[in-house]
Amino acid sequence: MLHIAFIAHDRKKEEIVNFVTAYEHVFTPHQLYSTGTTGLRIMENTSLQIHRFMSGPLGGDQQIGALVAENIMDFIIFLRDPLMAQPHEPDIIALLRLCDVQGIPVATNIATAELLVKAVERGDFAWRELVHKYKPGVEND
Repeated sequence: MLHIAFIAHDRKKEEIVNFVTAYEHVFTPHQLYSTGTTGLRIMENTSLQIHRFMSGPLGGDQQIGALVAENIMDFIIFLRDPLMAQPHEPDIIALLRLCDVQGIPVATNIATAELLVKAVERGDFAWRELVHKYKPGVEND
């Protein structure tokens, strides 16, 4: 089971809902997370259950970042709006920096999101299962 987060800026929310709806079958067996409104919109349009954090500007990006820092998150789909200034831009940059530090893939547009989802379908994220299996503090068989 992978840990996957969804984040979308306001003008990208419909796009992420459509994307997740199209790939609902891929996301179903995984643990899903999202910032507040994005998660609500996805759940209203799919049968997926999503652990929702606060809205991005209220700290939701940082809450997801905490899971990245603990190496729990496997990948993030973060559909950013590059044409609109965001008041919480420092939080966004901090999240992206944490992903780079931990080696966590992040899709910031629909094309890259598609590649990540296709990788999940092919089983290309099996290496992340090993990360979880041998994580310090977890008993291994």
